[in-house]
Amino acid sequence: MSLIPSWFGGRRSDAFDPFSLDLWDPFKDFPFPSSSLSASTFAENSAFVNTRIDWRETPESHVFKADLPGLKKEEVKVEIEDDRVLQISGERKVEKEDKNDKWHRVERSSGKFMRRFRLPENAKMDKVKASMENGVLTVTVPKVEEKKPEVKAIDISG
Repeated sequence: MSLIPSWFGGRRSDAFDPFSLDLWDPFKDFPFPSSSLSASTFAENSAFVNTRIDWRETPESHVFKADLPGLKKEEVKVEIEDDRVLQISGERKVEKEDKNDKWHRVERSSGKFMRRFRLPENAKMDKVKASMENGVLTVTVPKVEEKKPEVKAIDISG
């Protein structure tokens, strides 16, 4: 996450987004040695916690999109908490190792992930919909329709 807006990518950073519940962890990418952690345990728990989610607001709704390649919809949970928090979580299982296999490179992440977003007051919490197609999760949160002020024309006498 950058504190400087991207001039080239066209996307803004959410560093100062008041609705984001993400907290910066300065140590998240450091594999601290511990007697209780083996390399496989660390790899399993580091997961793809950096799952990137786009949040855009349209005139009708808030739309969240997450790239979750290789996951089935049964492996993903979308939940709404009472205090207007949208939670997206899931888990990618580690592939089973065969003793006869020789691994040359392991780059795909596995493990659990969870992202939380505080929704604004104009969100219709009871009308949230989610769909998953081609590894992309889309969560749509409709907005409450704003009442437009009624304008009444007044005749001017005189």
